[in-house]
Amino acid sequence: MADGPDHDEWRVSPEQLEAYLVRIGIDDPVPLDIEGLARVQRAHLLAFTWEALDAFMGWPGSITPAAAHRKMVDDRRGGWCYEMNGLLGAALQALGFRVDRLCACVDRENRGDAALGNHLTLRVDLERPYLAEAGLGDALIAPVPLDHGPISQRGFSFALEPADQGWVRLRNHAHGIAPSVDFKPDHADEARLLATQEWLLRDERSPFTGALAVFRHTADGYVGLQNDRLRTVSAAGVIETRVTGADHLAALFADVFAIDVPEPGKVWDRVAARSRGV
Repeated sequence: MADGPDHDEWRVSPEQLEAYLVRIGIDDPVPLDIEGLARVQRAHLLAFTWEALDAFMGWPGSITPAAAHRKMVDDRRGGWCYEMNGLLGAALQALGFRVDRLCACVDRENRGDAALGNHLTLRVDLERPYLAEAGLGDALIAPVPLDHGPISQRGFSFALEPADQGWVRLRNHAHGIAPSVDFKPDHADEARLLATQEWLLRDERSPFTGALAVFRHTADGYVGLQNDRLRTVSAAGVIETRVTGADHLAALFADVFAIDVPEPGKVWDRVAARSRGV
C-alpha cells in the first residue's frame, strides 16, 4: 500500500480501524515493531475465518480493503486471500506500519504464469522486511523475515526458498492445502490481482466456484472444511469427519468457524449437488 492507489477504498478510516481492533480483541496501543506486527497478525488470524463462499455461491465480491471491512467486521463473515491480507494490510498501514501489497502466485511451480495474481500477500518493513501472510487459511500465524531458510510455527515446518527468475517461494507445511506461494519482494500489480480475482470468482474452471472451502486457525493448527469433509489439523496429525446435512453445516458455520452465513441451507444444497456431479 505504500505504492498503491491513493483513494479511500484502499484504506480504513480511524473509525473502521477502531472497529477492526475491537473485532480482533486488541484494546491497547500497538507498538510499531515486530512484537506489534506479530500480535496483530495472530489476533487477525484467530478472529477471522478464511472462506471463499462468494465464489462458491456466485455472490458479489470486491478486492478493496474497505469492502473487506464491511464484510468481515460489520457483517461477521470471513474472507479469502484478497480480503484477509487486504484488510490486514490496510489496518497495519492505519496503525503506522509501512506495508506493500504484493502480487503473488499459489502453486506457480506447477501452474506457471497461469498462477500470476491468484494470491495477495504483504511485505511489512521494520528494521528489515517481513512477510505478513494471513491469506492462505492453513499456513503461517506469525510474520517471518524475508530470509531464506526453514521456519517452524506451532510444530509445523515451512520454508522460504529461492525460486527461478527472482521469485521467492514459501513452502507450506506437509498438511497444507496450498503447497507453495511464490512472490517477489518488490512486485506489486493491482490490475493483475483484480483481473485474477474476477476470474476466480466467476469462471467455472476456478477451484473456488466448484468447491466449498472454509478454514479457521486455532491455537495449535487449523480446522478446514472442503465440501462435506471436515479436517482438524495439528502438528500431531489430522482428524477427519463428514458433514451430515444442512443443520450440521449451519452449526459448523456458527460454532466452529464463527461466521454469519446467509441461508446456510442453500450452501448445503450446492454442496450436495456438486457431490452428485450436478
